[in-house]
Amino acid sequence: MWIDTHTHLDSLENPEQAIKNASLNNIDKIITIGTSKKDHFKVLDLSKKHKNVYCTLGVHPHEAESFDPETESFMLSHLTDQKVVGVGEIGLDYYYDNAPKELQKQVFKKQLQIAKDFNLPVEIHSRDAEDDIISLLKEFKNHVSGIIHCFSGSQDFANKVLELGYNLSISGIVTFKNADKLREIVKNTPLDRLHIETDAPYLTPVPFRGKKNEPAYVVHVAQKIAEIKGVSLDDLSKQLAKNTKLLFKKI
Repeated sequence: MWIDTHTHLDSLENPEQAIKNASLNNIDKIITIGTSKKDHFKVLDLSKKHKNVYCTLGVHPHEAESFDPETESFMLSHLTDQKVVGVGEIGLDYYYDNAPKELQKQVFKKQLQIAKDFNLPVEIHSRDAEDDIISLLKEFKNHVSGIIHCFSGSQDFANKVLELGYNLSISGIVTFKNADKLREIVKNTPLDRLHIETDAPYLTPVPFRGKKNEPAYVVHVAQKIAEIKGVSLDDLSKQLAKNTKLLFKKI
């Protein structure tokens, strides 16, 4: 059985069918991710309707300008819900110019504080912002834990976030032909510090490249990691489930 630690069910054409497909492919649990006030209601609703679906609430760096008192109030009032397992998707993205860098940092720091206050893990988005991510995470060392979702950074970045107590979540990128550096990072990362995800509908793994991604495909991420680490799928499944349940305590 597998757990997809990061997906966007509300962005799929047919979330209900995707959830059924996941169950048919031994996906035991799914964490669907909030990115702004526009989707918070949707992810909450999906988590309430389906026993095996959980969610997070957060504001993505692209949406930093939408982080207002109303959004914060909504998050604060629902983070204690049983099916809300973390704060996310939060972080920094300097690749796209969708929000000013200083505002991104302010909103990221604010949400790290919220995660600390509620004793919840975070799901972090990082793109072209490794130094600032590390700098801000250091301020919350030993007070906030979580994952760097869809990890695609450098070995140095991996070493630093692991040292700070964060885990790496690996997406379909690990199956891509040109992902040798990521596969080497996975090889170097202790098995008890890894998670798997789809980030559906994005980053569809081989052999389904060109199709919309969905949680059912996370098994292909698992197969590649098992191959890299030289472990059986059964042993990998047990370890990944243990990792996720240790971090996301409400699951």
